[in-house]
Amino acid sequence: MEETMVIIVGAGPAGLATSACLNRLSIPNIVLEREDCYASLWKKRSYDRLKLHLAKQFCHLPYMDFPPNAPTYVPKNGFIDYLDNYVSHFGITPRYLRSVESVIYDSDAEKWQIVVKNMTTTDNVIETEVYTSRFLVVASGENSQGTIPDIDGLDSYGGEYIHSNQYENGRKFRGKDVLVVGCGNSGMEIAYDLWNWGANTSIVVRNPVHVLTKEMVKMAMIMLQYLPRKAVDKITVAISKLKYGKLSKYGIQRPKKGPFHLKETSGRSPVIDVGTISKIKSEEIKVLPGMKSIGDKDIVFTNGETVQFDAIIFATGFKSTVRNWLKGSYESFDEKGMPRKSLPYHWEGRNGIYNVGFSRRGLQGRSPVIDVGTISKIKSGEIKVLPGMECIKDNEVVFTNGATVQFDAIVFATGYKSTVRNWLKGSYESFDEKGMPKRSFPYHWKGGNGIYNAGFSRRGLRGISSDAQNIANDIYINITADLS
Repeated sequence: MEETMVIIVGAGPAGLATSACLNRLSIPNIVLEREDCYASLWKKRSYDRLKLHLAKQFCHLPYMDFPPNAPTYVPKNGFIDYLDNYVSHFGITPRYLRSVESVIYDSDAEKWQIVVKNMTTTDNVIETEVYTSRFLVVASGENSQGTIPDIDGLDSYGGEYIHSNQYENGRKFRGKDVLVVGCGNSGMEIAYDLWNWGANTSIVVRNPVHVLTKEMVKMAMIMLQYLPRKAVDKITVAISKLKYGKLSKYGIQRPKKGPFHLKETSGRSPVIDVGTISKIKSEEIKVLPGMKSIGDKDIVFTNGETVQFDAIIFATGFKSTVRNWLKGSYESFDEKGMPRKSLPYHWEGRNGIYNVGFSRRGLQGRSPVIDVGTISKIKSGEIKVLPGMECIKDNEVVFTNGATVQFDAIVFATGYKSTVRNWLKGSYESFDEKGMPKRSFPYHWKGGNGIYNAGFSRRGLRGISSDAQNIANDIYINITADLS
């Protein structure tokens, strides 16, 4: 049995970011990874043409920017190089081929017990390891396992079918009739890649989807720093309509809600077009509705049409597997393996378990400053800007730059705090009729007794960075308090 302060389950970007933040604070931690490398989704289960869909300034992990010469939209190999440098710089040493079999909280010892299969041994002998820790970080992510829908006849399908995490490129599908199921970013980009490789490509589009360019998204993210989300949604949708026209005549419906509203409230991302839409309009890629059944190579669709395909690629998403191994902490995760709590209590459960990236707060987590004329007065010197306050003596204020200034009054515009602790007595699980937490800021990712989880935010790498730093700092505070 090995004991440490923090166990991190998963060595994807969320687990790496959390370990880096803990290492900076000199907090002992062990990262357990079931694959033989870190960031296995990027290294082993992503297609060749993949790029970060957001500009690099929105995608770096804590305490390390991308190199200045990196392209704005970093390609797969460039991001892997970045992660390699990140792991080396912060001294992160995951333990690979460790499959977590069960995790349970020992309330008497006030520690987590983690049972792990060590698959690194030779002669096909699998050893069992046991770890104990005060804190547990679930960083296995919401993309832990690919999902394929249950379709009548799929088991007897006469062609080849794979999940998108097995797709590398369209080389072997040249000249074949291929169906892509799923119209998210992966589905749309894989369809375009197949067309580039000479496959006869069709794509299933079942749900309404926003289609934007990467330039539209970058512009929107900048606007979100200055304008309300509702205004940004209206502007972005209007530009999309100007760019793409009426997509419904090609089988693609636009959602009634705006793209950034959907991202914040449901985690659904807009599709960033890489050229697929022009091929759909020219009928070089065919759009089909939902699948009804499969017979040999014939696929029957919900509109009654029957089409034969040589291969099917399911770009139908992923699911969390946390409920497979986290025992007895179902108050923290629902039946889908996702945290029950949302903003602002999304990142911490009970007994020292934490999670990173469950906030569903969308691409921007900060409120902008709306200028009402203050900036012009600052520029003219009529309003003076000073750094942080160090101390106050009588009516003199000493600032961190050493300046001392006398004031007749001080107005503290230093924000607010929740009073939930004043009235919420002994209950950490309080949800409304919709199953959403009633609690709000400032304890948005923290519950009780030390459980954290990482990599489920649906906010991308920026959300991972923010929550990883919060988790590391919170653990550091807990440890420091114990020592004192």
